[in-house]
Amino acid sequence: MRGYDFAPLYRATVGFDKIADMMDRVLTNEVSQPTYPPYNIEKTADDAYRISIAVAGFSDDDLTVEVKDGALHVSARKVDEDEGRTYLHRGIATRAFQRRFHLADHVRVVGASHENGMLHIDLQREIPEALKPRRIAIAKADAVEKDVVDAKAVN
Repeated sequence: MRGYDFAPLYRATVGFDKIADMMDRVLTNEVSQPTYPPYNIEKTADDAYRISIAVAGFSDDDLTVEVKDGALHVSARKVDEDEGRTYLHRGIATRAFQRRFHLADHVRVVGASHENGMLHIDLQREIPEALKPRRIAIAKADAVEKDVVDAKAVN
């Protein structure tokens, strides 16, 4: 795969380095993404999301969920309890895994729950007040003139 050099972009822009980092990360990832364990990402409300990961065979103690460097890391390591067992067919995979989800700005992990072989991770997007759209009131032209006249009369 061809590599791209984003150095000119870093020199010519201010504040867009996160976009260049994201492009670099996407382009340098391995072509084949891991498919184990399967997961769903659903939108539960306007600013709420849920990641559901199929973790059959894992207990709460085997799972780890943490947020670091703007990414959600989910990993599992199963303690080998199969000594002395003989399987004729083993279709439930309990191999160790590590899955990473990059979180957008202002997305926060609200909580996680494990039930019926599914790990549910709830996310909430919290946009700061300064970034929310706001309506600017438009003043009447005569009101502006009146204030100017009153200011001149006082001075």
